[in-house]
Amino acid sequence: MRPVLMLTVLGTCAAVTGCATIVHSGPRAISVASTPPGATVSIYDRSNTLVLTNTTPFIAHLSSRYGYFQGQSYRLVFALSSHQSAEVNLHSSLSGWYLGNLLFGGLIGMLIVDPLTGAMYNLTPDKIEQPLTASAAKVIRSGNGLLVVLASQITDQERAAMQRLN
Repeated sequence: MRPVLMLTVLGTCAAVTGCATIVHSGPRAISVASTPPGATVSIYDRSNTLVLTNTTPFIAHLSSRYGYFQGQSYRLVFALSSHQSAEVNLHSSLSGWYLGNLLFGGLIGMLIVDPLTGAMYNLTPDKIEQPLTASAAKVIRSGNGLLVVLASQITDQERAAMQRLN
């Protein structure tokens, strides 16, 4: 009698849960860093709604669910004074654990639990290390760069300050 009861309990648990939900419960932890550190990062979701603003380095906890059977995507905008801004996109992809429902979670896990929780999706990449480049103005001010413009775009004062290279 005891083995039958144990099999019944295990079968019931498997029928009412989703494999991906068991393994991936809750938001995904995404490591966000920049070189140099201290950049302000604004994170926008698929609807272009601001979700989070923080300063690098930090760990963002982001939901992988957008809607029923729809994965979320994010756009991260890096901003640091005297550096060019940069953008990184996070995309959702199907979790391999979702296919575990074929063996353990059954139709309830595959069609209801994992799609409703969003656990059927992973966010990629799960670690972001964004290099930020110094802006052109900083390079030119420091004397380590070269600015190329059309002659029609400069003023007479700028033309007078020009130096011939050849």
